[in-house]
Parts: sequence; C-alpha cells; structure tokens
Amino acid sequence: MNSPAASRSGAVAVVGRPNVGKSTLVNALVGAKISIVSNRPQTTRHRLLGIATFPGGQLQLVDTPGIHRGERSQSATAMHRMMNRAARGALEGVDAAVLVVEAGRWDEEDTLAYEALREAKVPVVLVVNQVDRIREKANLLPYLRQVVEGRDFAGVHPVSALKRTGLDALVAELLALVPEGEPAYGEDEITDKSQRFLAAELLREQLMRQLGAELPYATTVEIESFSEEATKSGPMMRIGAVVWVERDGQKAIVIGKGGARLREIGSKARLSMERLFGCKVFLETWVRVRAGWSDDEAALRSFGYDK
Repeated sequence: MNSPAASRSGAVAVVGRPNVGKSTLVNALVGAKISIVSNRPQTTRHRLLGIATFPGGQLQLVDTPGIHRGERSQSATAMHRMMNRAARGALEGVDAAVLVVEAGRWDEEDTLAYEALREAKVPVVLVVNQVDRIREKANLLPYLRQVVEGRDFAGVHPVSALKRTGLDALVAELLALVPEGEPAYGEDEITDKSQRFLAAELLREQLMRQLGAELPYATTVEIESFSEEATKSGPMMRIGAVVWVERDGQKAIVIGKGGARLREIGSKARLSMERLFGCKVFLETWVRVRAGWSDDEAALRSFGYDK
C-alpha cells in the first residue's frame, strides 16, 4: 500500500516587467482577488502575499511591482526606486520564483527580471502568459525556443491567467520545487494584508482604471478610518478614505463635474469591497493635495510604501 504524498509548503516570488499579468496570475492561483489589476503599468506598488492552498500543499505567492529600468537615473522618482526595491526584496528567502512574460514578446525589461532571478539563485519557472491572444499557435513554439535558449528554467508553462487555463500543471511544478512541510497559513487565509490595506487598494484600482490616461501615477489612497458595525441586516464596514494627488488641477479631475467622477469611482470601489469582505460597506471619500508626494520618501513611508 502506497503511503500518502507528503505535504509541501514554500514561498514563491512572482516577478516580471510591468503589466504582464503577475497580479492576475496570483489572483487566479489564490482563487480570490487580493491583488488589484488594471491595464496600466505599475498598478502593483507593494509587495503582497497571496496564500494558495491545494490538496498537495500550500504556495505563499509574493506578488511584486514590475521590475523596470531607470532606477538609478536622475528622472527616477522615489516611488520608482521604492517599487524596484520591493520587487528585488521579494526574492529574499523564497524557495522558487516565477518569471511572467507576455506571449510573443521578450524585451530588455524581461531580461532585467531574469537576471535579477539568476542573482537570487533559486529555481525559476517561466510562465508565458496571455497565450489566448496568440491567434497563430504555430508561432508560439519558435518563440519559446528563442526565449529558453541560453537561459536556465526549471520549467516552462504557457498559460492564460485571465481564463485560468494551464494552471494545474504550473501548480504541480511549483509544489514540487518547494520543500516538504506543513502549511504556514490556515486553509481559509488568502493574504497577509489587512482589510484596511485591501480597501485602500480596491479604491486605488478604480482610480487607475478610470483615470489612468489622465493621472497614471499621481494618486494614492490613505484609509483614515475603518470600523465594523452591527446592523439589523448584518455586519457593515464603515470606511473613510482620502485620495491624495499632487496638484489642485488633479484634484478637480478626480472629483469631476459636480462630484460625478468621484461618486462613480467610490461606488465601484465599494462594490468590490463588498464582494471581497462579504458584507455591506459604507464608503466616504475625500480628495486632498500633497505636492510632490510621489518623489518624497517621507511621504511615501507615511502612506505605507516601505512595508
């Protein structure tokens, strides 16, 4: 009689250049939305742990900001420097890493991310995301041959994180790369971040989605108040949030004519919070100006960007 397979548990960094679908992949593996997504690069600004538990073990997935060039250039802001530090710091102490790339594309920032992983000296699994967008599937094989030539990958997995295809084989490979051991977190835990943090991120997601073309990186969110109340219809969270911008003109853009835009952003963010938290949410939002916050390390620390 065969003995049952030992459980496995370990940390896996999810790395890549901006906007390749790292957060979408983490959400798909966790089975819940813990990382915000938009079609704007650098939507993810923090290191975030996603906890994915499977019959064979548990993966602690470290979602990171995209690694990009220009960290040491004079034009790099304090925000960019902190994001790159967060991405590189996520490689410390992990058992394996996933390099996420966009199907059909490999550029210098993909090379930069691969080199950072080589320096970390951990097994690297290549995840080729968005394969559903490749119309001519015959083009995928020569692309894969070109990408892996001269590079050391523990495995290669074409997937569509959005459509959740190709993930079973990826999970099996990652579990084989992490050590045997008991889960580090409970089966019902999905992240190490607080609900307060997640509320701020869900509001910032709507700002990125609806204002990205006008204010791609000039906004951040601070939760001023967060409490839970008992009501006749069940628990309710009461949240007060501040949207910070850098100039008065940006404040006017966020608020919109007669406050319409801010109401729309707040409404969509509130619905996302209710889906994630499983209860009613009362959300109040204000917009305030703090000049140059994105290039001020003290301001960034006050907004939690060093955590």
